Amino acid sequence: MSVHHLSTASRKTEPDDITASRKTGRARGYIENYRPQAKTLELLEQVKDVLDEYRQYWPLTCRQIFYRLVGAHGYDKTEAAYGRLCHHLANARRGRFIPFAAIRDDGVTTYRRDHFEDRDAFLRRVREMGRNYTRDKLAGQDLHIEVWCEAAGMLPQLDDVAEPYSVRAYSSGGFDSLTAKKDLAARICRIGKPTVILHLGDFDPSGVSIFDSVAEDVAAFVETDRPWGTIHVTFERVALTADQVRQYGLPTAPPKATDSRSKGWDGGTCQLEALPPNVIADILREAIERHISMVQLEIDRIDEERDRREIQTLLLAPPK
Repeated sequence: MSVHHLSTASRKTEPDDITASRKTGRARGYIENYRPQAKTLELLEQVKDVLDEYRQYWPLTCRQIFYRLVGAHGYDKTEAAYGRLCHHLANARRGRFIPFAAIRDDGVTTYRRDHFEDRDAFLRRVREMGRNYTRDKLAGQDLHIEVWCEAAGMLPQLDDVAEPYSVRAYSSGGFDSLTAKKDLAARICRIGKPTVILHLGDFDPSGVSIFDSVAEDVAAFVETDRPWGTIHVTFERVALTADQVRQYGLPTAPPKATDSRSKGWDGGTCQLEALPPNVIADILREAIERHISMVQLEIDRIDEERDRREIQTLLLAPPK
């Protein structure tokens, strides 16, 4: 689905602010006959440019769109402006002006259930699995790798980058929870390989402090519970770093005065989503490839294609 244009003809403009398309009550379901005011339309056309530019990285988060507007279109870099943008993005999706698939702002978690309508539905799934068969590319590697990110909305983008390497991406909104840390340590011990955790998060006192604390805590669990001494875990902060903030000229803000960790903080703070999606993808891809054997990866890809052909032949063969 493409992002549609709306004409500004015969529409009243309000010079002081961008106005919402509905002024009475909160929108429910779709907004029929969606007619944003001229300044709102101008903003949404800029959003369309951002979405078109980064289409291959859909869904984007609202925060990513916000930073692209700040950098490319001079949009106000304030939380109030961000709040207005979120409001207009919600209405624009309800009004079918922006595809729902273009933006992710959910935080829903559920458990997967492999239940089937009947036997034929199960067989269709099995044949589909055969067509889409993929090898675990980490199985032949000498180490295990995971990607962790603070922003749940960015998980689909990071997973798209990590999936070809069979690297799992996790949302670490609760990264500092004791359960999450113990589960990670237990998984590392169960897999039985040296492990690298690639982490992406905001550059601010709390984010850096939590990252350091989690790294120390998980490493301590692993050292105590590991079945043999060669198992260990290394945490690598892939983004966002001070060097990246400087290299890409990212906008910064002073650390929060209410954050007790700010006392020893030198310089400003910056959110991960200030980095363009393509830059984040390149940084993560480089980090993964730096740790794996590309020769082994190519062997697995060749074997995977052979296995896929054989599996499909078996699945389509008549029963004996």
